[in-house]
Amino acid sequence: MISTDTPLQLVINVAAFIVAIGVLVAVHEFGHFWVARKLGIRVLRFSIGFGKPLYRRVLGKDPVEFVIAAVPLGGYVKLLDEREGNVAERDLPRAFNRQPVWKRIATLLAGPAMNLIFAIALYWVLFTAGVPALRPIVGEITPDTIAARAGLRYEDQILEIGGRPTPTLEAATLAIIEDLTDDGTINMRVQGVDGSQRELSLPAGDRSRALTQPEALLPGLGFEIWRPRVKPIIGVVNKGTAGERAGLRVGDEIVAIDGQPISHFQELVNRVKPNPGRTVELEIRRDGAVRDVPVTIGEEMRAGSKIGLIGIAPKDQRIPTGRTLDDMLTLQKYGPLAAVGEASAKTWDTSVFTLRIVGRIITGDVSLQAISGPISIAETTGFAARQGWRTFLGTLALISISLGVLNLLPIPILDGGQVVYQLAELVKGRPVSERAQLLGQQIGIAMLILMMTLAFYNDIARHLN
Repeated sequence: MISTDTPLQLVINVAAFIVAIGVLVAVHEFGHFWVARKLGIRVLRFSIGFGKPLYRRVLGKDPVEFVIAAVPLGGYVKLLDEREGNVAERDLPRAFNRQPVWKRIATLLAGPAMNLIFAIALYWVLFTAGVPALRPIVGEITPDTIAARAGLRYEDQILEIGGRPTPTLEAATLAIIEDLTDDGTINMRVQGVDGSQRELSLPAGDRSRALTQPEALLPGLGFEIWRPRVKPIIGVVNKGTAGERAGLRVGDEIVAIDGQPISHFQELVNRVKPNPGRTVELEIRRDGAVRDVPVTIGEEMRAGSKIGLIGIAPKDQRIPTGRTLDDMLTLQKYGPLAAVGEASAKTWDTSVFTLRIVGRIITGDVSLQAISGPISIAETTGFAARQGWRTFLGTLALISISLGVLNLLPIPILDGGQVVYQLAELVKGRPVSERAQLLGQQIGIAMLILMMTLAFYNDIARHLN
């Protein structure tokens, strides 16, 4: 079985993926289109998707063919170019190949630039509306792990990693990855519940690369994000889930799983999550009597990985801890002007982080399994769409940044590779030979096929884990 998503979830995943890719490709290609037209270069076609046209229309006094094609995995803007066919004498001054080098470079860079500008706009909307974010507060610590040996404690709040402030869980996660892949050691400053601060060092050693695999980072380090320790008393049993099929009821208290005692609800989650599809024996207390209930754990795909779940939630109850749920949340909200700076900084930081990760994948410091393909992207966008518009826009911004940054890589078939050709012409004083360009395109296509094959393999391997 490849996926355990419901039919509705699959439809949402596919729809969200098509919308996200369609919007981001349109934004990217509009950058090329708009700058080319402003610089006097003739645009022949603006296509969203590849393959057979589903919709085609010619518009404008300076006619442009607008196309929506059958395969929604990209798009292109076709410019007038003598290298691709005969050009009428009157149109030669508007051919792309006849333009000064700076105009060609500006047109090529406009696509990635528009993706980054779009990300800034999305983050501006989010920051002006207000984005609730989780604080990086430490939850359960697994004994005899990197985190435990370093002295990390339950309910510590991570203040800094590698000297960089970490006000949110997202900031902390990115900083952990960056510090980890830098030298294999995570240096952090934390604050305990009593307000005291400590400097900690988490050495991963030769495990640092393995920890960059999807869903491996925090479990590999040996700690989780904080959740309240509430008694394992069932407050909700969702319909159609493993819990309902096993006959679990509201009010049941889970005492043990496979003979191992359960002291709080999160401990149950930690036992269930890594065991999708497995049948376990739950010892429950109901109406004062203790009984054994066999439960076959359900399965669900999240972020490209299969997890186990029973479909129950804890009963509302007083939280016996020094922290409250409100302590976990912070609101990132700014005025319209301040939000511009915050959105720009967020886009810049994410772009730099993406470039560093790409570089470390090439050098082998980050696992190749970190590369995701269309299946994982569809699941991520689908999950984000189900969470609400804020999550979806945030995901759209991240993908837009990735699209913009990756298109700047010096791979011949991408925008960055084409810019390299223009710079080479500027240095040499004449265009790069057609033979060299053809060889570069062949290498570029081979590299893209290799990356896409690896991405698809990673996607399928995660589902068949």
